[in-house]
Amino acid sequence: MNLDIAQRWVGWAGAALLAVFLALVFWGLAQADRRPRGRATGWGDRVLRLPFYLVASVLYFGFCFLIWRPLPLSLSPAMRTAALALGTLLYFPGLGLALWGRLALGRMYNVSSGFGVQLYAGHRLATGGPFRIVRHPMYLGIIVAALGGLLIYHTWTTLFLAVNFLFLRLRARREEQALAAEFGAEWEAYRRRVPGWNPLARRF
Repeated sequence: MNLDIAQRWVGWAGAALLAVFLALVFWGLAQADRRPRGRATGWGDRVLRLPFYLVASVLYFGFCFLIWRPLPLSLSPAMRTAALALGTLLYFPGLGLALWGRLALGRMYNVSSGFGVQLYAGHRLATGGPFRIVRHPMYLGIIVAALGGLLIYHTWTTLFLAVNFLFLRLRARREEQALAAEFGAEWEAYRRRVPGWNPLARRF
């Protein structure tokens, strides 16, 4: 298959899967806004509401749209092929892991931010599905997918996302503090049993 055609098909398939993931994210946010609120940290109870998410999303994705320009790269056909193959192996499993995590959270899904964390009344600790493997499957999947997306699309936007999503580790730390305060011994037992980011760590 011609390399340009392969890259085009992979690019469109990646965009379609991303659209499905984002649709589930925003559907979850709309559902979350109607649920009784529980423990909050930081400014979570005041900021993390649907209007904030909508405004932040418009600004964030608007910026990503504006910088969607090719990176000044000149790759040989062999390097393009290798980048496309590696990018595909990172992007689709990564986004698949994030999607699995989103579905596993179900009604417990919400989005935190650097401003704080908002839990629900009667919140339950998610330990099934990919949460049996790592404590942050969505964030891990998004980081891996962002690195794969950079190799597939080669744009300033994907470079920005790949760097930006590395800071999800800071957001994860905030969430862990809120979960530790909410669930106490249950969280501590889960934290000891399941690694945060590296699934192989549990073997050692």
